[in-house]
Amino acid sequence: MADILPRVLIGSFLGAAVLLCGLTTGQGTAGLAQPIPVQSPFEQPLPSERSPKAEDAPSTSVPPLDRPLSPEEIKRAEALVPLLAGKQEFWAMGEFVHLGPGAVPVLVKALTMPGPRIRYNAIETLSMIKDPGAVPALIETAKQPFEMSRIREHALRVSVRLDPAQTPSAIAVMAKDPNSTIRTGAAFQARYVREKEVIPALLALISDEEQFVGITAVQSLWKLTGHSTELHDWASSTKKDREEWAQEWVTWWRESQSTFQFPKPRQARKSRKQD
Repeated sequence: MADILPRVLIGSFLGAAVLLCGLTTGQGTAGLAQPIPVQSPFEQPLPSERSPKAEDAPSTSVPPLDRPLSPEEIKRAEALVPLLAGKQEFWAMGEFVHLGPGAVPVLVKALTMPGPRIRYNAIETLSMIKDPGAVPALIETAKQPFEMSRIREHALRVSVRLDPAQTPSAIAVMAKDPNSTIRTGAAFQARYVREKEVIPALLALISDEEQFVGITAVQSLWKLTGHSTELHDWASSTKKDREEWAQEWVTWWRESQSTFQFPKPRQARKSRKQD
């Protein structure tokens, strides 16, 4: 009884204080009926209470076919090509991925079809199938002078991801294209091609008419070779400045190309393991 009495008195005192505050602010007793939000401290769940890890769940994906397609499957793949442009394009791309590398010849034919959406999505589908055998056809698409710039850039990008060793010829052609967007794409993608053949193309692009093309070429040379030259204000450079500064790279390459070795690529940082 002695323990209960102080608690009752304290509760009565707090209730009176709350009521007094409500009357003072003009809310009256109606304010007492409104809930007051309170943030509870977060408690880390126990290991036994956590959801199962992704690797513990069974895989429900259907693996792509790893065999040549039958005549019926080839006909089915050909029937899917028109659907690469339309409301069912994502479904059609998924069906091609399921058919696997055997569907690559059908997608290669789609690269020359009239619809630009079909051509673009055919390239995207080839990137998901990940068959290096498609690279020669992609390179030819990237070289086409009358093809849309976004399709040419995409073809080069996918080629570089699938087999960069085959792409220097496409980069050399695109680096001389009259479209500055194409030249920029070639300068950017060249940084992922560890082949000496791309260096001359990048050297020529440093003094490009378009400042952004020249800066992209220099950045690719830095990342690709690890070589550093004198510090220059590339952001406010003129064509004449870039022509002068390009000679530093040309001189270095002339003296080093016979013995040059690409530096080891940087490895991505491993993500911190979570408990």
